[in-house]
Amino acid sequence: MSTHSAGPEIERLIQLLAKLPGLGPRSARRVALHLLKKREALMGPLAEALSNAADKISACSTCGNLDVSDPCAICAAPGRDPSVICVVETVGDIWALERAAAFKGRYHVLGGVLSPLDGVRPDDLNIGRLLDRAAAPEIKEVVLALNATVDGQTTAHYLSDRLEPLEVSITSLARGVPVGGELDYLDDGTLAAAFKSRRPT
Repeated sequence: MSTHSAGPEIERLIQLLAKLPGLGPRSARRVALHLLKKREALMGPLAEALSNAADKISACSTCGNLDVSDPCAICAAPGRDPSVICVVETVGDIWALERAAAFKGRYHVLGGVLSPLDGVRPDDLNIGRLLDRAAAPEIKEVVLALNATVDGQTTAHYLSDRLEPLEVSITSLARGVPVGGELDYLDDGTLAAAFKSRRPT
């Protein structure tokens, strides 16, 4: 909502900032003012970083992670266990698990969870590619590391049914992950404990 106290360039900046998660119009105005006050220290480098990210970062064609290379650094890392795939909802969940150093295999990003209320169906998620990967002879285990929400658990059950015909062990995180909890907000110790205590689904 315009207050007519700022020019169109500033209003445009505020409108774009307000689209970011956790930022409403008031918070976006505060951020915009801070950026403008720290123009040389923050705004210029931020603009350059955003431009570089837009030009160079893309989704990994193997797992869906974001990186400047394809395959991504995790998929290409020789020291990771190629026999285990950890299925997550978003790239942010990969970052959370990597921070906790809880997992040393490969990942697969679904790009969301099944949600009838939001119209998200199996065809809207990266499930076909997961099934193709899990069918490879070197894959021994698929870890369903989905958020402990209703939609997350519905998705986990659906994936378990689809993966069951394949000769892989299907596990999920232990309930150290609270119901309703999201991986990106959990502390490192909880994530590490949940991985160590994973169980068959």
